Amino acid sequence: MKTKIKAGEGQGADQSETVALSRRKWLNSVSWPALGATLGLSFINNQPSLGVNLKPAADNDHTLGTRIYNIRDFGAKGDGKTLDTIAVQNAINACNKDLGGTVLVPAGTFVIGTIELKSNVRLYIAAQGTLLGTVDGKQYHAADAIPLTGDSTLNDGNVGLLYAVKADNITIDGPGTIDGQGAQFRSPAKGVLPPAGISGPHRPYHLLFYQCNNLTVRDIYLLNSAFHSVRVIQSEFIKMEGLHIRGRVVNNNDGFHFISCRYAHVSNCDVQSQDDACALFGSCQFITITNCTFSTRWSVFRFGGGVAENITISNCLIYETYGCPIKMRCGPGSRFENISFSNIVMQDVTGPVSIGLGVQSSSSTTATNKPPGVVRNISFRGITATVVKPVPLRDASFPSNYNPGEIFSCVTLNAMDDIYMEKITFSDVHITYPGGGTAEQGAVRDVPKVAGEYYQIGVPPAYGIYARNVRGLILNNVSLSLNADDLRPAMVFDHVDNAALNGLNIQGSREAEAVVRITDTSAVLMTAIRLEGTAKLFLQVEGTTNKRIKIDGGDISPAEKTLSFERGAKPLCVTWRV
Repeated sequence: MKTKIKAGEGQGADQSETVALSRRKWLNSVSWPALGATLGLSFINNQPSLGVNLKPAADNDHTLGTRIYNIRDFGAKGDGKTLDTIAVQNAINACNKDLGGTVLVPAGTFVIGTIELKSNVRLYIAAQGTLLGTVDGKQYHAADAIPLTGDSTLNDGNVGLLYAVKADNITIDGPGTIDGQGAQFRSPAKGVLPPAGISGPHRPYHLLFYQCNNLTVRDIYLLNSAFHSVRVIQSEFIKMEGLHIRGRVVNNNDGFHFISCRYAHVSNCDVQSQDDACALFGSCQFITITNCTFSTRWSVFRFGGGVAENITISNCLIYETYGCPIKMRCGPGSRFENISFSNIVMQDVTGPVSIGLGVQSSSSTTATNKPPGVVRNISFRGITATVVKPVPLRDASFPSNYNPGEIFSCVTLNAMDDIYMEKITFSDVHITYPGGGTAEQGAVRDVPKVAGEYYQIGVPPAYGIYARNVRGLILNNVSLSLNADDLRPAMVFDHVDNAALNGLNIQGSREAEAVVRITDTSAVLMTAIRLEGTAKLFLQVEGTTNKRIKIDGGDISPAEKTLSFERGAKPLCVTWRV
């Protein structure tokens, strides 16, 4: 068959051009998904089995890698009831086979179970498009290629609503929504299965990636995951941009959870989670996080295990966070180094900073084949924080209980035995605390030697900063103030070596035993210290190994007494110049 095509009017009325195309050549020259959209392909929409056999592109097709694969053309209904898993998967498979392109989720609510993403596929969710996780737990399956081992960083499960394994060049974007219906995966009572029929590690993450490269997730709304929202394992070259993550329907609603990732960048995201808002576990390196807002029951930036280094976190707003915004737990064999936090506002938080170095719990044994952990070169600059006593998390689906160490919290730098964290810097840091601590709480000397959750040491003996086994501590232009009286010291140093405190503005209490208490500490220089409020004693020195403590200038006149020496401390260890 021959087809004559007349030239357009711009060619002149007396000019025409005959182009001969065989039917076969013409059909092979067009995009089948695009053609299906044009012709309606009603015959596909009427096939429940979704046995769609759209013709693949020819090798010489110039549209390879650029085509659009509308999931409705593969049989997806989008009616909020029909299970569209196979249709979505077929669209992704076709896109991948044709060397990539865009899989389009148009307007509609598309119910799905587990979907595998593949290399070179962009999944675009339109503004009125929703991928809705089914509440039928049988529609989810594990990604067997993702190992589950005794390693605590990998044993949380390997089930994803959307997942990819060893895939490259994946993008998920668009203004649409992925809704995990996570509340249906919460058990009504202990030992009772939730409505979805699966629980624990069998629940699906919103997005699960393992050993992927060049991964981008951008602009979408991730709502009510049944587990973590975004979990990325052993992957590189990652961008998370402009995401809105909201999940407060199960206890394990993490926002981002990175495990042993490199070259990952998170920006312009808003996260409201129930558990860790942005966890970095395993060996995470070359990470930037900026221009984000976070709120959660637990921590925001949580570090645990492995080698975390070369990381910057900046320009973030943290609010209503009742589990310590910045929490670092470094056990044997781990190393945290070269990590910077800057320009961060914390409003209504507990904590606000906790770094633990050593054994993780009171039941741990000190014997291990791993070398001691290392925490070194951690800086905090431009931090403003308002610390409060925790209250029920707004919009959470269930109540939370709080430990005494969460109700009374402070900045905690906690190493132990012969292990020291090194070179910890606080500059331009201003923290307001709620007060309410008692003299009995401040009198505690035997603080538990545990570097796990920040509240496991109990109520800290200081309302502002508690530092144990720190070498190279710098406090520059730091202010610690109270909204109500607190009978604990503002700062307690225990085995601190080589510290410089300059421009410290600190509030005391008339009934506290001292404003600052130091024990077996050496090489400390305090300059330009200013004391606010009233106090009966500024500095109490305890222990027999204190030395080279120098106070040079400042105004501590509100204190009735300057120095006291207890528990074997010698007056010669301190020099003073007003």
